[in-house]
Amino acid sequence: MNESSGGILPAAPEPMPAPFKDRSVGLIIFGILTILLGCLAGFFCLWSTVMLSAMAGKADAAQPPAGSVLPVLLVYGGLAAVLICLGVGSLMMKRWARALLLIFSWSWLLLGVAMLVVMICFVPKFLAMTAAAVPAGQPAPPPGAMMAVVVVMFGFLGVLFLVLPAVWTFFYSSRHVKATCESRDPVPGWTDACPLPVLAVALLLAMTVPMMLTMPLMGHAVFPFFGMFLTGFPGLAMYLVLMVIWAAAAWWIYRLESRGWWLILIALALFTASGVVTYAQHDPMDLYRMMGYTEAQIEPIRKSGLMTGNILTWASVLSSAPILIYLLCIKRYFRRG
Repeated sequence: MNESSGGILPAAPEPMPAPFKDRSVGLIIFGILTILLGCLAGFFCLWSTVMLSAMAGKADAAQPPAGSVLPVLLVYGGLAAVLICLGVGSLMMKRWARALLLIFSWSWLLLGVAMLVVMICFVPKFLAMTAAAVPAGQPAPPPGAMMAVVVVMFGFLGVLFLVLPAVWTFFYSSRHVKATCESRDPVPGWTDACPLPVLAVALLLAMTVPMMLTMPLMGHAVFPFFGMFLTGFPGLAMYLVLMVIWAAAAWWIYRLESRGWWLILIALALFTASGVVTYAQHDPMDLYRMMGYTEAQIEPIRKSGLMTGNILTWASVLSSAPILIYLLCIKRYFRRG
C-alpha cells in the first residue's frame, strides 16, 4: 500500500524474456535430415533381415541361427520408427522433440567414440585375420592396400558416428533452438518433468526392457550367474526379474525418486560382478554352445580370434563402468525418501 498517495503501488514489471534468434528453418532442415536417417535405419533393418533370414534358411550348418534376426528387427526397426517420429516432432518444433533429439545425439556421439576406441584396439587383429584368410598359394594383399581399407573404414565411421552426431548435438543444444521450441510449443510436456541427464537414464532403462525379451528367444535363456550359466526356466526367470527391475528403476528415476537410483546402481553392480565371475571361469565358446550354436557355427567365431581369452570379462566391466560413473554424477538430482 502507498498510503501517502492513497493508492496501490503498480506491480513491478515482469522481466522480459531473453532475446533469441528464431531457428525455425534450422528445426525444419534438421527434422527432414532426421527423417532421412530414420529411413536409412529402416532400409538397413530390411536389408539385414532379408540377408540373415536367407543365411539362416540355408542347409549349411555354419549359418547363424534364425533367432539372430530378432535383435536386428528390434534395434534398427525401433530406431527407424523413433527417428522418423523425432524428425516429425522437429518439423513441428515440439519441445519434447528437441529434448529427445539432444539426448539421442549425445548418446550417438558417445557410442561413436566408444566404437572407434574399440576398433583401434582391434586393428592389428583385423589385419592378421585378413592375412590369414588368404588361400594358400596366393599372394597376400599389399600392406598399403590394407591400410587404405582401414583408413576408408575409419573415415566412414568417423563421419557417421562422430561428425554427424556432433553436428546434431551442437544444433539442438543451442539456447536459440530451445527458446524457439518453447515459444512455438509453450505448454511444458513430459520431457520437462525431470532434468535431461536423468531423463536419458530413464529412457535407456525403458528401452532395455524389450531387449530383455529377445535374449531368451535368441539365446535359449542363458544367463551368467556368479560362476555358472543358468539355462531353461531359471535363466528365463532371471531375465524376467531383470525386466521388472529395469522397468521399476526407469519409472522411479523419471520421477526423481532416490529408490530408483539405488535400485539400478545395486542391480547393475551385481549384474556386472556376476558376469565377471562367470566369464572368468568359462570359455566364451561355452556360452555359444548353450545358446544353441552348432560346432560348425562356432568354428568361424573361434577362427576370428575376437572371442578369446578374457574378452567377455573385459566387455562386462568396460560396458558397465561408464554407466555406473554416470549414475554417481547424477545423484544430486534425486530427492530423499
